[in-house]
Amino acid sequence: MTASSHENAEAPSRSWILPAVLLILAYGVIPLVGSSYVFDAILTPFLALSLAALGLNLLTGYAGQLSLGSAAFMAVGAFAAYNFNLRIPGLPLVASIVLGSGVAALIGLVFGLPSLRLRGFYLAVSTLAAQFFVQWALTKFSWFSNDNPSGVIDAPPLGVAGFSLEGPAGRYLFTLTIVAVVTGLAARIVKTQTGRDFIAVRDNELAARVIGVSVLRTKLLAFVLSSFIIGIAGSLWAFAYLRTVEPAGFDLDRSFQILFIIIIGGLATIRGAFLGAAFIVVFPLILSRLGSALLGSTFDSGVLDMSQRIVLGALIIVFLIAEPDGLSALCRRTLDKIRPHR
Repeated sequence: MTASSHENAEAPSRSWILPAVLLILAYGVIPLVGSSYVFDAILTPFLALSLAALGLNLLTGYAGQLSLGSAAFMAVGAFAAYNFNLRIPGLPLVASIVLGSGVAALIGLVFGLPSLRLRGFYLAVSTLAAQFFVQWALTKFSWFSNDNPSGVIDAPPLGVAGFSLEGPAGRYLFTLTIVAVVTGLAARIVKTQTGRDFIAVRDNELAARVIGVSVLRTKLLAFVLSSFIIGIAGSLWAFAYLRTVEPAGFDLDRSFQILFIIIIGGLATIRGAFLGAAFIVVFPLILSRLGSALLGSTFDSGVLDMSQRIVLGALIIVFLIAEPDGLSALCRRTLDKIRPHR
């Protein structure tokens, strides 16, 4: 066996080390040293957005189907889970989230049907129908929000098997556990034949048909899996992070935010969803501190929002031109440089 083949054989056996170390830190260290601000303002939204970006990355990065309706599927997951928990007595919250995400998957299947005829920009525009339709339906029919005239829903009590997870650390651990499980399943899926079919359809539909891939089935399956994961992210965003949410909280800006995450983090990579979400969550905090230090009181919330949009837009252009594979590729190259060569 050559040195290169020996190294390739060892690579899969070492792939679990970094995730294991991160999970040990996430479960064993951060809950002991983290503050309420860190849990509520940074870690919980980071995890929820990472999961939403992971779902979109399965659809766009791996399967090559561009979508601008991610926030709609987040809203469906959140409101459906809320209603399952409200109207079925004794239903565990985790079961409500899974059922709500199943509804999001069905809606994703319906709005994924245009992908059988449309591609690229035209498909992206068609997915906007999901965004506007879902937001209109949730606002128009007060039944979805338990007849609240403003359409606002409040989070049900967070708990698992009788254990309350209402505090900041508890909500973080609840979110972390769900994100870790779903991420592990998604990582497994992309390594199976299903993941290879996604990549084949993305790269060349005609060649995929020639080798026996069912293009129509693969596209619809990508929409279903993506919408299901994004629906879970929507429930976490509403129940663990915001604690109260209205349909306007899942607007088109949220869909673009998730799209920006996978562009910055890197398409077709699990790691990219987390790197991009970390950047999106931490960047406004850094910009706010830096702006306040340089400009003082003139750097208010309006200037912060405008500056964030300008800088973020410029960074996306830079990434698309200089590094299309995003932060994931930069991290990989950095690790390759500092890793001792055999």
